[in-house]
Amino acid sequence: MDLAVNVFKSHYYLIINMNAPRMSEPRIIDVLRSKGYRVTPQRIAICRSALLSRDHPSAMRIYRQVQKLHPTVSVATVYKTLNILKELGMIQELAFPEEEARFDPNMKPHLNLVCYRCGKVTDIEDRIAREMIVRISEMAEFAVTGQRLELNGICNSCGGRINPKKSRNL
Repeated sequence: MDLAVNVFKSHYYLIINMNAPRMSEPRIIDVLRSKGYRVTPQRIAICRSALLSRDHPSAMRIYRQVQKLHPTVSVATVYKTLNILKELGMIQELAFPEEEARFDPNMKPHLNLVCYRCGKVTDIEDRIAREMIVRISEMAEFAVTGQRLELNGICNSCGGRINPKKSRNL
């Protein structure tokens, strides 16, 4: 039994720590506990998957990824944990018509480029977009608590080619 626990712990921590995290595991644990949430290995793995992802995964994709390491994790646990992360302002939910919602850990003002062929969502950090959000919110005396700026089209991988005339005549 001790060998199994040690193997689990070493593999668990190896998998969790392979990527450079935005938020360390102890920080995630502290945040969850400070808000009164239970901290389980499954919940930590879900948080890791959602917070480290750069490709805006769906809840089901997070579930499949976490299930490889934690076969007993439930879909309900994934959704509950994603809702907690939303409440804590650590991720935002991106709803798409006729598609599963996706989750974005990038909470800074940015643009999302969305390919309508393959569904890929790419974050673009842009100074002008940030300045626009600040200028508009100040002008309207509006406290921004979230944002979603999205450009839809076809990514280069799907055959999208830049046509300056079409892009300028939106």
